[in-house]
Amino acid sequence: MPSLPRLVVITDWRLPRARLLTALEQALEAGPEVAVQHRHPEASGRLFLEEARLVAEVCRGRTLFVNGRLDVALLVGAHLHLPASGPSPRDVRPFLPADRWVSVAVHDAREAEGAVGADLALVSPVFAPGSKPGDTRETLGPHGFRGLVERLPCPALALGGMTAERAREVPGAWGVAVISAVLEAEDPRAAARALLDACRPPRD
Repeated sequence: MPSLPRLVVITDWRLPRARLLTALEQALEAGPEVAVQHRHPEASGRLFLEEARLVAEVCRGRTLFVNGRLDVALLVGAHLHLPASGPSPRDVRPFLPADRWVSVAVHDAREAEGAVGADLALVSPVFAPGSKPGDTRETLGPHGFRGLVERLPCPALALGGMTAERAREVPGAWGVAVISAVLEAEDPRAAARALLDACRPPRD
């Protein structure tokens, strides 16, 4: 089984479809540690599945998470991401093949302690999200992120306003999850590589 991704690129369907899919394809070229999460909360069930199939085709067997929809994850052969308001990893695990991962969204201590059974946690917002300019939630900052990591039973990705520079400032992160830092970059492949380089532990 491959190792967990260090970079998860989350879809933003406000972008033109062709531009989004091209950016995802370029980001995946940065290496096997890159994964994609299909997220589109405003989409109807039918559109969400249609888009999931498009993203799965771009991923071509590379790591793909589907946000919140167990049925769609099973239909496209993807891993599953659970939003904080969704079922628990223990609820969904019996319905997933043994080789599928479950990631969870974590924003506070209660959610961190409820992540039992997850393979990966996306902890946010570490910094103000670039893709959500109207987001008024208090940010965790590096210190708050580390506090949640210490409560988690699984590795954590830092989400929210992440850049390569900021990734180096966040202690305890397995990696990062991003939207605009890759999807809106002039060169998504280079942006993904820079984020991966920032996430890798220093060599002795």
